[in-house]
Amino acid sequence: SKFVNDKWMIKNGFLNDVQEHKPWWWNIKVQKLNLSAPLILLPEVSCQKAIEILQEKGYDQAPVVAESGLILGMVTLSNTLSSVLAGNAEFSDPVTKVTYDQFSKIGLEDSLGKLSCILENDHFAIVVHEQMQCSGNGSSFMKQMVFGVVTAMDLLTFVSRNDKK
Repeated sequence: SKFVNDKWMIKNGFLNDVQEHKPWWWNIKVQKLNLSAPLILLPEVSCQKAIEILQEKGYDQAPVVAESGLILGMVTLSNTLSSVLAGNAEFSDPVTKVTYDQFSKIGLEDSLGKLSCILENDHFAIVVHEQMQCSGNGSSFMKQMVFGVVTAMDLLTFVSRNDKK
């Protein structure tokens, strides 16, 4: 039934949004949110160190990204703490043991309308930017770089500060 669900089709890039009565912000690009650069954790960081880093830096969540640039998922302070306290993870375990590996990605050039559709079901989206990388032997490939993490609160703050009504 997902193939006839317009919101699912928009979220997954199969359909451009055709909503008739769009809010003023619907077609504005994600890059206009002026997100701050995210804190990124490497997969070998321990759960204890992840908790310390997140608390010290004042973050609730952070993407976990391999040195190769592969986005492995998202770690949250609350999930890390609850997993350790419930005995499902140890403080010494790598943060990948408590990483959410199902997450939505959105590009800087995507619309806030598409972001809105994603945030109806997800608590956050990882904002990515594709960048071409070239090696010394002349080969090239596209690599996704994490540009930020966006939540419904970020979208709501943008809309309320810039309300055109």
